[in-house]
Amino acid sequence: MADSEGALGSTEVLAKPYTTLQRPSSLSSPTPYSSSSVEPATIIDSRDNDSDALLITGQCMCCNSELKYPPTVSRFRCPVCDTVNDLKPHVRQQLTNQPLTLRLLKKSVHECKLKERAKRSKRDTLEDKEREKIYEPVEKLIEMIFSSWVCLNHSFSNPVNVIRVMMSATDRLLKRPAVPLRRMIDIRFLLIILENPLLAQHNFPAETKYHHNLLKRVFGILSCLNNECHHGLVNWFASYPIKGFESKIDLIHAFLSHRISRARRSQLPLPNAYESDWKITSASRVMALLCKYIYIYIYHFIIFCNYNLLFIIYIVAANNQSNKVHISEFYNTMADYINLMGDYESWQSRSGKFAFCQYPFLISMGSKMKIVESDAKQQMETKWREAFFNMLFHQKASNPYLILRVSRESLIEDSLRQLAQNELDLKKSLRIEFIGEDGVDAGGLRKEWFLLLVRSLFDAQYGMFTFDEDSNLCWFNPASFENEDQFFLVGVVLGLAIYNSTILDVHLPTACYKKLLNLPIDLEDLTSFRPALTKGFKQLLEFEGDVENVFCRSFVAEIEVFGQRQSVPLIKHGDQMMVTQHNKHQFVSLYADFILNKSVERQFGAFKRGFYHVCGGNALSLFRPEEIELLVRGSDEPLEIDDLKGQTEYIGFDENEETIVDFWCIMKNMEPQMQRKLLMFVTGSDRIPATGATHMKLKITCGNNGDSDRLPSAHTCFNQLILYKYHTKQKLKKMLYTAIQESQGFYVK
Repeated sequence: MADSEGALGSTEVLAKPYTTLQRPSSLSSPTPYSSSSVEPATIIDSRDNDSDALLITGQCMCCNSELKYPPTVSRFRCPVCDTVNDLKPHVRQQLTNQPLTLRLLKKSVHECKLKERAKRSKRDTLEDKEREKIYEPVEKLIEMIFSSWVCLNHSFSNPVNVIRVMMSATDRLLKRPAVPLRRMIDIRFLLIILENPLLAQHNFPAETKYHHNLLKRVFGILSCLNNECHHGLVNWFASYPIKGFESKIDLIHAFLSHRISRARRSQLPLPNAYESDWKITSASRVMALLCKYIYIYIYHFIIFCNYNLLFIIYIVAANNQSNKVHISEFYNTMADYINLMGDYESWQSRSGKFAFCQYPFLISMGSKMKIVESDAKQQMETKWREAFFNMLFHQKASNPYLILRVSRESLIEDSLRQLAQNELDLKKSLRIEFIGEDGVDAGGLRKEWFLLLVRSLFDAQYGMFTFDEDSNLCWFNPASFENEDQFFLVGVVLGLAIYNSTILDVHLPTACYKKLLNLPIDLEDLTSFRPALTKGFKQLLEFEGDVENVFCRSFVAEIEVFGQRQSVPLIKHGDQMMVTQHNKHQFVSLYADFILNKSVERQFGAFKRGFYHVCGGNALSLFRPEEIELLVRGSDEPLEIDDLKGQTEYIGFDENEETIVDFWCIMKNMEPQMQRKLLMFVTGSDRIPATGATHMKLKITCGNNGDSDRLPSAHTCFNQLILYKYHTKQKLKKMLYTAIQESQGFYVK
């Protein structure tokens, strides 16, 4: 079974496994590592005769198979995985090979380049085969090193020096690239440097400082490139896999957090400590290349910045091209701990200095909401002071609040009439009075008024909006008989809700908020609220046959006018022009544009004017469309009862008291719809804040010290629920359900 001394000075056998196995056919032919002198061995099992008594038992280093081999051999081949297992490591021949060093590799490459130059001096061009032959020594060197475990072990035995040399050389290169960086091919070295995993390594302060010194130069150079290079960078980042894309975001976040932390420790106040820091500016610009926020702040870069940021206009950001990650991945946690209002005021002053509000994708949703609330509060205080001084100096009666007195029976008419009459006072703090009902509005009546008014305005029967049953979303009714003033006032209502920090149950698609921010919308946006229609468009675009005879469509759009279908030509004489294979893309584009823009131009224009009449400040421009939608509607994510429980304050109760334990048990077992009704009963809204249930404060107050037949009640102004110490869990459940289902306003229905 054993062969004679082979090339490596040892014998090799084919070992026998314990179990009966069929050797794969691929192993029957010699492999590059096979020895031609190996005799084929028979595969045996536990039934083998006594001839195996002298064999040694061992395990394969690769597949862990139980094997038998003669004691005289120094190596054996596993018949299962074809791995050669050396029992006595052979080093004699391998020791003659040199380990791989940077100097050895450079020398080999240099010698090959000299040969190539000599060849080129004789003739202009070289064939690929000739170049491959010239560089054969480099291939053989790599093959020799990676074929020997001894050489490979010693090649990278002292990586610290290699790393130090590499990082020092990188630092020198970044300080002086030695070439004008005008083309994408010129900046490939920057992308290679960014792939260095050591830049994300921060084991001790000196290392952190050194790596951030490298990153500041990389980000600085990248941020100052021309438009052509920025286009190339965006396309490059867009091609990253998700993990690679996220790693670049994390790298920039770590750098920004480090710089913000330094600014916070500075003796200068914020934002003075960072507004002239070019390192933060550079990193933020590079993050902008990764982010799809670009369309929102293009305008604000141009308006509020005096330095050169116009390259942003030409960028279609990488995340926008591929929608790799959620926008929340771009929020920087440390940015929430700066003086946000100071930053916002600096941004509004158009000083030309850096402000995080120039790069709103770095600011979290919660922080943006604080800015909006603070901005609204300042404007309300201004109106209050104006009213006070009017009374003091001009003897002119003026209320510091916008008070609306409305009847539940004529809610829409009363509300819209009084809003129109008080158009100049819309930025005052809003107070609601329901005629014939007691109650002082500390926020709860306002919530209920918004809820009831919006539900009525967006009801399909009112005719201002159409409702799609497939998407459960509304859109402007192109055939509405209401005049522009009505849509203007609807926009005012939505603006007032944001201005007064009130969540609305409004089912408008994201496309509406994109249009409010002057962002382009297309077929993808139409899909969100007209899925059945866009499904038909997709079938049309994918059809490869005779479109004209199969679909029989002309260039007309169909709209529903109070139960009747009407056709509207998309182009002049569109009813006479058939859709064909050649013009089907034009037809779909025109149809989508008709629904999204042209058919509702009058309605949406008035709605937008009303919205910005209230929310015309710069604070709202910090948001992207999806964030404004969250700001208006709140979050419809399932209620996390444990999160809500953790934010609840108890007055007269202990959190472990039986009534409280029973209450949370009942709420957890409710259907999701019933949970929403309970939330509506306590807070005046059935939705949670955009930042989640952890930012919703509840109060549960004890109404008495014993059993009671009174129903639970609520102060929606303060998110306060009043419970009584009912003797049984069943009674608590019955009284709670009755209160939720039968209440309206301050009374039982």
